[in-house]
Amino acid sequence: MLGSALITFMATGVTVADDKGKSERIPNMFKSINDHGIDATYSTAGYIDLNNPFFQSFGTNGRSCVTCHAPSEGWVITPKGVQERFSKTQGLDPLFRLNDGANSPHADITTEDKRRAAFSMLLNKANIRVGIGMPANAEFRLIEVDDPYGYASETELSLFRRPLPTTNLKFLSAIMWDGRETTNVPNSSECIFGTSNCFAPVHADLSNQANHATLGHAEALQDLTMEQRNAIVKFESGLFTAQIHDKNAGNLTARKAEGGPKKLKKQEFYFGINDTVAGDYRTRASFNPEVMSLYDTWDRYNQNADRNNKESIVGARAAIARGQTLFNSMPIHISGVKGLNDDLGADVIQGTCTTCHNTPNSGNHSVPMPLDIGVADESRRTPDMPLYTLEHNVTGEIIKTTDPGRALLTGKWKDIGRFKGPILRAVASRPPYFHDGSAADLPAVVDFYNTRFSIGLTDQEKADLVAFLAAL
Repeated sequence: MLGSALITFMATGVTVADDKGKSERIPNMFKSINDHGIDATYSTAGYIDLNNPFFQSFGTNGRSCVTCHAPSEGWVITPKGVQERFSKTQGLDPLFRLNDGANSPHADITTEDKRRAAFSMLLNKANIRVGIGMPANAEFRLIEVDDPYGYASETELSLFRRPLPTTNLKFLSAIMWDGRETTNVPNSSECIFGTSNCFAPVHADLSNQANHATLGHAEALQDLTMEQRNAIVKFESGLFTAQIHDKNAGNLTARKAEGGPKKLKKQEFYFGINDTVAGDYRTRASFNPEVMSLYDTWDRYNQNADRNNKESIVGARAAIARGQTLFNSMPIHISGVKGLNDDLGADVIQGTCTTCHNTPNSGNHSVPMPLDIGVADESRRTPDMPLYTLEHNVTGEIIKTTDPGRALLTGKWKDIGRFKGPILRAVASRPPYFHDGSAADLPAVVDFYNTRFSIGLTDQEKADLVAFLAAL
């Protein structure tokens, strides 16, 4: 039986073909509408096979992978899609389950109104609750919990996080926001340059992640078989999603531009490509900040386009090209970023957006590098988020945070608030943004960075950056 997320997706007008009763398929290059235009997904298999285990329920609560990774929502979930599912099912869809969909696993869900309150974080931000306890032998202790839902404790902190997309996985270097599915393996070929910090192949970690998600999110009673795991990983790894049409600029492959998923499929990637710190691991070339080149052929519009004519295709393409240039070269004085400034021993690093988003035409970091840019700081806490007060065991230093991030895995004080950056392609399809959904839209993301690093962007520069991000 197909999940409601997929049924909703199919109802948008995508044709599902039946291969003589043997399989159900969605044609390649299927498209979905978002606030900035249209995205498209390309599969290396030539079609989307709905009989893949990705679409099947192996747990006890009716969920499958597609429940939280809807094809029509950038292969994640969005508040709009979540709210539509709630309305259609009165909050009884498999997405709405107490174990991690509710603000607390003890919430009252006996009526529709109570379910609406219980699942408010899911409805408003498409956040899933991740429960993780304090690690043994941590360098810090939890001294206070302020949880608006009355559940979180040292045994299980409630961490509200966005699902990550199950597409464009070719470009992954770390799995999960806190990297908890990224495994250290001695003697691996994928090591941080000049160190013995080595990692398992991503496909192996994705296999474990699929199994753990089924046991946890779907509340399965037994592990997936290796055949099921391999089928899910093969399916996910063959998906490429990118914006294909911009509502102002039109076709994002026009005039030799390289938007869309077909070009993305061919984009080169390997562990350590264009690494910011050590340079390219294979070629040994120095880090190149000119990471994005999708819209190089649109640079010519900058000379002639009327910037005030925002409705014209020429003007819109010029804005995207200007935004790409800003992304590659706009000076940013990077300071106070744990995992970067402290690790490199530099109070200020002269960088650009691509200092952290260094993977060519993809946008993530090409090696595991969780960073604390301040998203989980107390100053950004909203009333719907828990707040945790942590104290260093030796120094007595205090940090208040909405999510300790990687520190709950390592127990390290320096890891509090550190998260990986996501792959940026198809970012227009999956609002809200950051690990906690705290930025409602792309303008809010740009505003965060502008404020956090005192960049001093003009209104035009902000608009150009948003135009570029929306065209990824």
